[in-house]
This record gives sequence, C-alpha cells and structure tokens, in this order.
Amino acid sequence: MRRTIFTLFLALLLGSGSALAQSHLRIGLGDDPDGLDPSLSRFYTTRIVFAALCDKLFDIDEKSSIVPQLATGHETSADGKTVTIKLRPGVKFHDGEPFDAAAAKYSLERHITMKGSFRKPELSSIDSVEVADPLTVKLNLKAPFSPLLAQLTDRAGMMVSPKAAEASGDKFALKPVCAGPYRFVERVQQDRIVVEKFADYWNKDQVLIDKITYLPIVDSTVRLASLRSGGLDMMERVLATDIKTVRDDPKLKLSKAVSLGFFALLVNVANGPKADNPLGKDARVRRALDLSIDREALNQVVYNGEFMPGNQWVNPQNPYYQQAFPVPKRDIAKAKALLKEAGITGRLSVDFMLGNNPEIRAVGEVVQSMAAEAGFDLKLRVVEAATGLKTAEDGDFQLYQNTWSGRSDPDGNSVIYQTCGAPLNTGRYCDKEIDAWHREARSASDFATRKAAYEKITAKFLKEGWMIYLYHPQYLIAHTARLENFRPMPDGLLRVVGVKLK
Repeated sequence: MRRTIFTLFLALLLGSGSALAQSHLRIGLGDDPDGLDPSLSRFYTTRIVFAALCDKLFDIDEKSSIVPQLATGHETSADGKTVTIKLRPGVKFHDGEPFDAAAAKYSLERHITMKGSFRKPELSSIDSVEVADPLTVKLNLKAPFSPLLAQLTDRAGMMVSPKAAEASGDKFALKPVCAGPYRFVERVQQDRIVVEKFADYWNKDQVLIDKITYLPIVDSTVRLASLRSGGLDMMERVLATDIKTVRDDPKLKLSKAVSLGFFALLVNVANGPKADNPLGKDARVRRALDLSIDREALNQVVYNGEFMPGNQWVNPQNPYYQQAFPVPKRDIAKAKALLKEAGITGRLSVDFMLGNNPEIRAVGEVVQSMAAEAGFDLKLRVVEAATGLKTAEDGDFQLYQNTWSGRSDPDGNSVIYQTCGAPLNTGRYCDKEIDAWHREARSASDFATRKAAYEKITAKFLKEGWMIYLYHPQYLIAHTARLENFRPMPDGLLRVVGVKLK
C-alpha cells in the first residue's frame, strides 16, 4: 500500500515537473489581429502570428535577401514567363496531410480566386499554375514579373492544407491549418491567440519553445509595464520615448531594425465629395503641405531621433532610393508662395484623420503645428485603426495618416498605392503614365533598368501624387534577457524558429 502511494506521489511529482518545464513565450501585440486566413488578412500583427503558423515558399533574411523556406530553389525561363519552383520534401501540414506540388497549386489558386482575397492583386501576374512533378510547381506568367519571388515571401507565399481549407470554407480563419513550426490551439477575440509546437515540423530541431501566447495590448505603456513585471516575455512596437527605460532595465533587452515600410500622409484626390477641396484638387497645395513639414524635427520630437526621415516609398539606405530627389528641407516661404499661386488667401481648413495611438497622435499634433505656419488649419479626427481603414476606403477623409509595414521589393511598397484602382489607393489617384512605368519596372529583370523606371515614377509622383512620405519607422522590440537567439528583421515580424528561453 505504501509502495503504491509512493509510486502515485512520484508520478504526480514527475508529471508536475514536466508541466513546469514546458517553455511558454508570451508576446504582447499592439492590436488584435484580423482573421487568421492568409488570403484574407490585412493586419501587420496578423503577419506576426503567421510567422509561427504558416511557412511560405520563400522568406527574407536580415539583409532583405530572398531565401528558400518551403521551396528549395527556383529557375526562371529565358523569356521570364515561367518560374519553376522546387519544393522541400517531407513537409507536413498541421493536420498530417503532405505538402507537395498539388498543395502548392491549390494554395496559390486559392489566393488568386477566393472571394475577397487580398492576395489576388499580388499574384495577378500568374496566368496558370501547373504540377510538373510531386515536388515541382510551375508558375506560368502573363508577362515577365520581377517582384514575384518577393511576393511569395509574404502571405501570398503561405501554404494552407487543401483538405482543411475545403472542409472549413470561409471559416478557415477560425482554425487555420498551415505548415509552420507551430499549430493553432485557440483564439479568444481581443484576448489571446495560442499556438503550440508542431511535432512533425520539417525543421523541428530548431523549434525550441513549446507554446506561444499572443496577447493584444493596444496601449504600449501597458505592454511595457506587463513586460517589466513578468506578465510578458516580449513586446513589439516599443515607444521610442521608452527606449531608455528598456535599456536601463537589466532584465530586458532591446532589438531594432529599420523598417522596409513607411509613414505617409494620404490625400483624397478623387474618392467622392470629400476630394472636392484645394488639397485634393491642386498638386501645388499638396506640395505646400509637404514643404511645411520638418521631417528631422518631427523625428526628434516624437521618436527621439530613432526613426529615419524619408520622402519616398523606400528608405534612403535602399539601393532603389532616388538620390536625385533627396528629403526636402522645410521651406515655409515657398509653401506660402505655392498656396498663393493656387489661389488660397485665408487659412485652409483640412479634415485630418489619424489612428488612436499615442505616437500617431503626437505625429498629428506636430504636423498640425508645423503646417499652421504655412497657412493650413488641420482638424485632427482620431479613429480606431480598423475604422480608419474602412473610412478611408469609403472616401470619408481629406487627409489620412497611414503606416505601411513594407515589402522587400520596391514594387510591394508602390504599386498597391500608386496605380489606378489599386487596393490601397483610397485617394483614387490615377495616372496612366505612372501605371506604364510600373509595368516597365515589373517586366525588367536587371537592377539598372528597374531603377531607371522608378526614377521616372519618383519625378512625377512626388510632384503630383496623392501621398506625402514622412519617415521610415524603426522596429523596436523589447524582450526578457532570458530570450536567446532572437534576430530582428526588416519586415518587423517576430520569427520564432531558433529562439529559446533559458
């Protein structure tokens, strides 16, 4: 009897020890992700969760170079119209189904044809997908398309289980089944998303944490307080003003990387009645607003000088940055002259919609103050992020702040905003010449030809376009000093393979 009791006690003790030994990473997110369906998702924080759930055909490294993930390599035909992709053998989806060329074909076609898919324009260059053999898929293109591989490093390259996708239909986001290092466990809206290590992951030896919980905490000050108290192990989007707090805490570490993306002001130029005003109708007024802003001062005041001032859709360190069009210096006299030339005599009132975020509000207030000296009266209208997106799509704005997380190829930062009818072109800007130059950049495979095309776009769009680029964020990520091997990446996504908690 005593031996039986001792055996039971030992089993309970060992079981308890095993449970305690399970590693658990808690990550604080700046907002609640949207639906966990790679075809339908739009939020940046959703991409962070996908970094654990859904592997892609390709990925990027710290230098933004494209590297294989579920693919092992690729070849492009001499005419640039066929891309042949070799797939990694022995890969399984979370439901145990094999990942092969048929599954890759299914996923790509789902991205292209699914109702409401935001991947459709990203993959619009694909005419057809064919299975060459069980581990080879061919993408037949309508025309040569140099940014294709870059598109496949993001959600357009995420593979989903055909069996699970067919069974769940439009409810796939409620229980996503992909081929990433972690499998979906549960989601409580506005509270948490839980994933756990996938035992059959193709690179399972590098998956060193058992469970991850993503916790949406909108207030960055509250996120940091939770990290400092031990309620979180990691948080994204640390406020620049909190950098010193993180660095002064021996229990924490700060990781950072300059973003591939940008912060810009969007002007409604043709989307409904709200576009019918001098800012929307006259490029001279938009340039006056541009010249009223001191980007470096804005960076210092709001971000402690940690971000990178900019005026294009790629940052000044990027090889595609057009040096002939440098970041403009503030020029109030010229701004006033442009307004006068446009027939503006009194102060110009502008509805300025911006997101409900402490730093974004601070940016809005600084821009408001600077623009006032040139003759603008910016009326700040603060809205929630999701509301802002919908409101902008509906054309209910004159000026709107926008942050784009960025893509490794300049095409991913430009076409989606600058071309006629593009998904994020909420100002309805349309210029056939700009569209033609983008087609030229997309069809060229060599760097010099592509950069020359972007130079033409830059010259016209910065002068006449609907966007005023202000700066490029720095991804500021704080985490416990117990977290090892974390590598900050220029897309800001928190990759968890190879990371461990000591």
